[in-house]
Amino acid sequence: MTVTAVQTRRVTAGDRPLEALLDESIERLEPGSILAISSKIVALCEGRVVPHEGTDKAALVEREAQLYLPRSSSRYDVSLAIKGNVLIPSAGVDESNTDGDLVLWPADPQASANAAWRHLTSRFATDVLGVIITDSTTMPLRMGVCGIPIAHCGFRALNDFVGTQDLFGRPLEMTRANVALGIAAAAVAVMGEAAEQTPLAIVTGLPFVAFQEREPTAAELDALTIAPEDDLYAPLLQAVQWRRGGAQR
Repeated sequence: MTVTAVQTRRVTAGDRPLEALLDESIERLEPGSILAISSKIVALCEGRVVPHEGTDKAALVEREAQLYLPRSSSRYDVSLAIKGNVLIPSAGVDESNTDGDLVLWPADPQASANAAWRHLTSRFATDVLGVIITDSTTMPLRMGVCGIPIAHCGFRALNDFVGTQDLFGRPLEMTRANVALGIAAAAVAVMGEAAEQTPLAIVTGLPFVAFQEREPTAAELDALTIAPEDDLYAPLLQAVQWRRGGAQR
């Protein structure tokens, strides 16, 4: 797998549609490639920003979250939240590289990924392409952030090994590889987290990816999520008193 970061011009809120940014930044995409796109760039292109000055960030996070814990519950004064069935600080509300604004997640990340995929497959005359919209989040008990996907299109996000055998013939009962998660982590590591100005990355050399010449179905998207009570970490997720936020997903 090869990940190549793509530098763009500096983007401010609402100054151009995402498709225009992709057209001016991506000269070529070979069939079998996946384009990783930072969720922040998608949100900026969609104008999903709120002025930092005069905004109650805590109230904004509560509005954007599905579920949240109050900031007072964290020693870092950060509200832990669930949004889009992702456990993420501040419900994805970010203030880095925003020139004084608070940037939210795209309004509908999956719709944005689908639209970018349709645009790119039409432009490059191939359906064998993928798109991932990425963000960064923390991992419990590990310092630093790591890339995650918040939407994908054009490929199968899960490789299911249940029912196959390991090297020694033992049947696998639970193993599913989250392909989208692995690719997003690699892409974000190359794209960077600071002033690199590379919010896009082209990922190639993907023999483990099953491309799909269509948008993901609702059933495929549902298969990527786990209800908190069914999660392996349910004892932790259910040990706190979550508050319901304003977001439906």
